[in-house]
Amino acid sequence: MISKFSIFGSPFIGVYIAANNNLAIVPRGFDEWHREKIKKVLNVELYETSLGGSNLIGSLAVMNSNGALITNFASESDVQFLMDKMNVLFVEDKINAVGNDVLANDKAALVHIDFDSATLKLIEDVLDVEVVKGEIGGIKTVGSAAVVTNKGMLVHPETDDSELEFLKGLFGVPVYITTANYGSKYLGASLVANDYGAVVGESTSTVEIDRIENGLDIIS
Repeated sequence: MISKFSIFGSPFIGVYIAANNNLAIVPRGFDEWHREKIKKVLNVELYETSLGGSNLIGSLAVMNSNGALITNFASESDVQFLMDKMNVLFVEDKINAVGNDVLANDKAALVHIDFDSATLKLIEDVLDVEVVKGEIGGIKTVGSAAVVTNKGMLVHPETDDSELEFLKGLFGVPVYITTANYGSKYLGASLVANDYGAVVGESTSTVEIDRIENGLDIIS
């Protein structure tokens, strides 16, 4: 299932929402329509919070089925609902907008090239996956540049053939090229997806939605 809308007037909904196959985290103040739509489309439980006072949940947190990475300026009380559900790491690194800087599914994680090596080991332990540094089409903020689930991956058109093959092998899923929000290459900022569905920014075109559905193997 796929649905499109804006959040706080912005089509870049990926900066506001973090999700895995079990739950989604959204900013406080969501109206009932948006809450119910996200729960239905992604087939998840929904939790509202802020991270260190920020509404930019999707930029500051990332999850797979095993664990969650949270920006270091958030507190345990911000994510108490996660603590008994999965491993949680507050990332103490100069690179701390982890939702923008980490791309993960249940097989692997690709992370910003400037992460400290000690941080990589912690990420590996918490997410329980192989962790590799890299870029996607020249973009270091890999979490904002692409979307990956356990069924498929979306990357922007500036990703070259060698990168496509590398990403396919790393994450173990087919890799498709598309844009979202009517031409934006920042796919991770433009949509949120899991194995069940996706919510995409209001500006996303019909052609882009078709590509997203095909790339992530989403059943309409």
